[in-house]
Amino acid sequence: MLDSIKVAAAAVMLTAAPAAAEMELSLYLGVQSAQSDSDSVRLPGAAAAVSRDISWRAKPFSNPLYYGGRAIWWTQGDLGFGIEGTHTKAIASASDRAALGVDRLEFTDGHNIITANVMKRFPGVFAKTPKFTPYVGGGVGVAIPHVDIKVTGAAGRTYDYETTGVALRGIAGMKYALNDKWALFGEYQITWSDNDATIDPDPAIPGQTAGKFKTELVTHAVNVGISYSF
Repeated sequence: MLDSIKVAAAAVMLTAAPAAAEMELSLYLGVQSAQSDSDSVRLPGAAAAVSRDISWRAKPFSNPLYYGGRAIWWTQGDLGFGIEGTHTKAIASASDRAALGVDRLEFTDGHNIITANVMKRFPGVFAKTPKFTPYVGGGVGVAIPHVDIKVTGAAGRTYDYETTGVALRGIAGMKYALNDKWALFGEYQITWSDNDATIDPDPAIPGQTAGKFKTELVTHAVNVGISYSF
């Protein structure tokens, strides 16, 4: 009899554990900006780098759009753990490109930020409007931009994905529950990334050394999206 009780108790715990947690999948679009300080460019074959504060444009509504998504596993204590990916963009201005000696300097197929997140939500904070739930979070990960750099006069261009450095993310938002599964949300996000990209040497110049582009890029975004919980 005692063994039967133990087996039944174990079965209840195993079946109750998944129900105590919640998986939430979210997708969003938004308006994004980009900025940096003291960027450094050393062109292929050059002996020294050139420092310049580049003026970046983000163009979140041009193809491909700015977008993101995340998966969060919420625990009983309303603490969440998960992963998030954001496709941001950054394009150097024409005057900066001319000053640095490049025709192209951008991350338009994505300055992609991938982070592991920790989040906290606060259900029941608004007693009169229980459908609203505020949340905050942060994450650490990597930047994987699609580097697109064309040196003026070069026969080729740098055009590939590179893992360029560490990335950080901060989030603050509000969710509105449509029902027990679906919700809408709005949020503010900030990301920071330390990028060290390689500029490919000119294929027409044998033995030319590769160049370097370094920037600490910060993006700000206001997102709207939809989430599904199960």
